[in-house]
Amino acid sequence: MYIRVKRSKTTYFIRCKPTDKILDIKHKLQELVDQPANNQRLIVPATGEVLEDLRTLADQKMLPLVLTVLTIFYNLFYIFQVENDAVVALTLRKDDNEFEEVNIVRPNDFYQTRDADGANW
Repeated sequence: MYIRVKRSKTTYFIRCKPTDKILDIKHKLQELVDQPANNQRLIVPATGEVLEDLRTLADQKMLPLVLTVLTIFYNLFYIFQVENDAVVALTLRKDDNEFEEVNIVRPNDFYQTRDADGANW
């Protein structure tokens, strides 16, 4: 399996197994981003959940969201597992020891910026 790790305009495709720990993924990224694993943070973009280093990809779950449907007493639990082709965001530690905000540039944003600059490709 693989996951897509995104930061700004860059996407890293990381080959992994469900039994890999998040720390293992960070070690794979270490050579690509030239930052040690302890300066990296992986986040689920949709929820902002920070993935925990010592948990495996298969173990990572979001907190359940409880929804009541049509006032019936059913609770639906949505559980997120990092699966094949999942997207996670990479943030790096800044000089002030805080982590940067998630910044993923969508292709539309990139083309609008390029067009605004008057660039011709």
